[in-house]
Amino acid sequence: MVHRLSLVEARRIAVHAQLLDAQRPSDVVEVVERLTILQIDPTAAIAPSADLVLWSRLGSGYDPGDLVRAIEQDRTLVETVAYIRSPRDLAAVIAEVRDAEMYAAGAAWLKANEPFRRDILALLEKEGPLLSRDIPDTSVEPWPSSGWTNNRNITRMLECLALRGQVAISGRKGRQRYWDLPERVYPAALPHLDRDSATRYRNERRLAALGIARSTGPQVPGEPPYVGDAGEEAQVDGIPGTWRVHPAYLGLPFEGRTALLSPFDRLIHDRVRAEQLFGYEYILEMYKPKAQRRWGYFALPVLHGDRLVGKLDATADRKARALVVNAIHEDVDFDPDLAAAVRAEIDDLAAWLGLEVTGV
Repeated sequence: MVHRLSLVEARRIAVHAQLLDAQRPSDVVEVVERLTILQIDPTAAIAPSADLVLWSRLGSGYDPGDLVRAIEQDRTLVETVAYIRSPRDLAAVIAEVRDAEMYAAGAAWLKANEPFRRDILALLEKEGPLLSRDIPDTSVEPWPSSGWTNNRNITRMLECLALRGQVAISGRKGRQRYWDLPERVYPAALPHLDRDSATRYRNERRLAALGIARSTGPQVPGEPPYVGDAGEEAQVDGIPGTWRVHPAYLGLPFEGRTALLSPFDRLIHDRVRAEQLFGYEYILEMYKPKAQRRWGYFALPVLHGDRLVGKLDATADRKARALVVNAIHEDVDFDPDLAAAVRAEIDDLAAWLGLEVTGV
């Protein structure tokens, strides 16, 4: 059976799956379980991306300390390289990395540096958890790079081992990560999955988080936005090609709300899907020269109901205790109700940050 969906239905499925409709969740772990990942990014022009994603779902009752406790004390969530995840996804994530061709270069480097690997594991067993600066560089062969990874053999080794489940991130000291043996951090006895089983599991989990997605497409770094043959086939009015839809979201009632999103939010992270389903163009412009930016250094996408309607260019000036609003870019004309709803979200964001709104 092929499901025939209107564009509105497809958008509402995507919003509902991402916990951005009117019925808010109430728990940090519940949100990460649904979303499957929180991307970690050091940029904090307003707040760290992981915290912005959780605030967008939970509202101003969200305390960033709850996320830290879940990772470092309760172990109900885990930090992996670049992401925060549910522990139940670890076995599949590790299996995919272990067998994926894209990680072959790292595997070859690990093999050449087997004594270095053993040194790190022995040191962690004896003295862990440790910061990377506390681990000697005994590499046999340096990491091959002409860019920013030069002279970072320890970090590269730790990340290669973490991706393969041989070490784990146990916590943080500011932006620095503590590293330890996985048996001290992860749940006991992670199952060993083959690559096909891991891929099927991950596709099913990803579709539950996205609601509707393409089966395959161009490969990009990081978490893919594709779901293989998970779910059921669907066609969306006015968009060529086929989609996969999670049947649990079909026919659900929808009541939307207004939300400000992180640039790394999974609702808009797949820019092609965002443009196809929402007619929404977005580029993260912090890497562009200031004069070439249209929307701002770290512009927040604006969701209203089942539409992406604009971008908020704002910066948190903590010394001045101000959330400075540089511009609100309207992709559609804001009527008074929409303008008021967006302003209310800006006020809520400022209150959550403990700042006062200035600029508009």
